[in-house]
Amino acid sequence: MLDKILCVDDDPITLMLCKKVVEKVDFAREIITVNNGEEAIIYFDNLFESRKNNDSVVYPKLVILDLNMPVMDGWEFLECYISKDYHKVFDSTRFIVLSSSIDPYDINRAKTYPVIGFLSKPVTKEMLENLKPQFPQ
Repeated sequence: MLDKILCVDDDPITLMLCKKVVEKVDFAREIITVNNGEEAIIYFDNLFESRKNNDSVVYPKLVILDLNMPVMDGWEFLECYISKDYHKVFDSTRFIVLSSSIDPYDINRAKTYPVIGFLSKPVTKEMLENLKPQFPQ
């Protein structure tokens, strides 16, 4: 079981469903939800600051990320995350893109980031069960 998962999506129903499915499969102790990439960056900024202050920081090992969101979309979030070197600081964090897009361009583009999967909405119990082996305890 993971300590923490971050779900980033602008749709409140998707966030609620994600939280319920994660709880049902007992996949993580805690799920944090935010509404767009900017809120996700602020979340990681705060984790980074806590870590700099030598605070004990439990960070998400998995981020479930939508691509199409207002304010800051998933691609912009990934670019910002990489440019701040958070992929080095939070080096065991992996990303699953959960999108309604099945565009081959998006699928191939996701491979240029620390994305371990590109899944179609909605998140399901089976999807999470299939991810469990990628996060050994």
